[in-house]
Amino acid sequence: MTDPCRPDDADQRPRIGDWKGYGDLADLQDARLAATVAAAARSPFYQRRDGGRLPADRAGLHALALTTKQHLRQAYPFGMLAVDRSRLATYHESSGSGGTPTASYYTETDWADLAERYARKWVGIYPSDTFLVRTPYALMITGHLAQAAARLHGATVVPGDNRTLAMPYSRVVRVLRDLAVTLTWSLPTDTLLWAAAAEAAGHRPDQDFPALRALFVGGEPLSAARRDRIARIWNARVVEEYGATETGSLAGECPYGRLHLWADRNIFEVHDPRSGRTTGHGRGQLVVTPLYREAMPLLRYNIEDDVEVAYEPCECDWWLPTVRVLGRSGFVCRTGAVEITQLGVEELVFGLPAGYGVMFWRARLVGELLRIEIEARERYREAAADELVAAVRRRYGLDAEVSARAPGELVPHALLTAGGDVLKPRGLYGPDEDWDKALQYY
Repeated sequence: MTDPCRPDDADQRPRIGDWKGYGDLADLQDARLAATVAAAARSPFYQRRDGGRLPADRAGLHALALTTKQHLRQAYPFGMLAVDRSRLATYHESSGSGGTPTASYYTETDWADLAERYARKWVGIYPSDTFLVRTPYALMITGHLAQAAARLHGATVVPGDNRTLAMPYSRVVRVLRDLAVTLTWSLPTDTLLWAAAAEAAGHRPDQDFPALRALFVGGEPLSAARRDRIARIWNARVVEEYGATETGSLAGECPYGRLHLWADRNIFEVHDPRSGRTTGHGRGQLVVTPLYREAMPLLRYNIEDDVEVAYEPCECDWWLPTVRVLGRSGFVCRTGAVEITQLGVEELVFGLPAGYGVMFWRARLVGELLRIEIEARERYREAAADELVAAVRRRYGLDAEVSARAPGELVPHALLTAGGDVLKPRGLYGPDEDWDKALQYY
């Protein structure tokens, strides 16, 4: 017997190419909205909110108050649950530090949609691929999402994680090389750390890993300059992904390098926190209403990521809005009327010539002085510092103090070369052994 509370069968979920033009896309969203609201009506959170009055159409949806991260924290752990707990497949929490967690949960039906959206990579995922998953598995969704998508397409998964002592950078390099890894999933910064570890082991990242064809990256803002540098270092494509533990994949990259929102599976809005206005495009915080969410329906959920959304033509003909992910307020510093973003400084750092060998940097705003430290090759340190000072002055009209340091001073060489293992609990020791390690499991 068909469960009337379940969403349409997988065959009914939209596929890229099922619509032609943004008008068709809006019609597709409107057709799905009633089922989305019906799912939300089974959630205790939405039953209590506004007296249980839920929208009947898009106009009503836009009049509804935003759902915030604080609402999710207050509903912890299962206040957003819209199905019986016996139907849950996984439970997750976001990466936020401190305080009450933000919980998320998914059914098997939800997971079919999650895996399919993540797998919309224009480079493809195939049975012949060996896929290193180098994002967290513990509570967050990222590692599980990539693994599910890879298995959906028959690829071999290498569950690397990046929060375990059992997988230090030296081991990542060995696995990449010995297993002939073809695809990876990680933070952009992680790919640079692998490159430094590979060089420390005597390898040439652009030549000694010929099987590697694409690096899937997400989880932090990525400038075009750093993206190009990563691609050059590894001689592989860099494919960007954007999403959240609460929602799964929200955007992916087309063959022409643009990041497109999956607006066939979600309704997106842009919220200006200063004016309180919410529109369909422009710059502000991303608001999402998932259209195929069963366990934990969300109506107008504010991700709180700063983005820029545009509806514009693209050669890919996907007819999906484009998005630039700008980060969050924690990635912004201000002095007077000048706003300095992490993404902006990153563009300047990676705008330096590749030959200078700059991969790692840090910056701090002190009054009206921007202090930057970079690692650079010895013969180029003076030039790198001078050029970066000039670039900061041109872009921000501020003075900068740049210290170009030797490789290994920002990212310790020992971090890149150390081996690692996970100890098993042990209680019995010999007379000359260090029993202070008893019961340690790390």
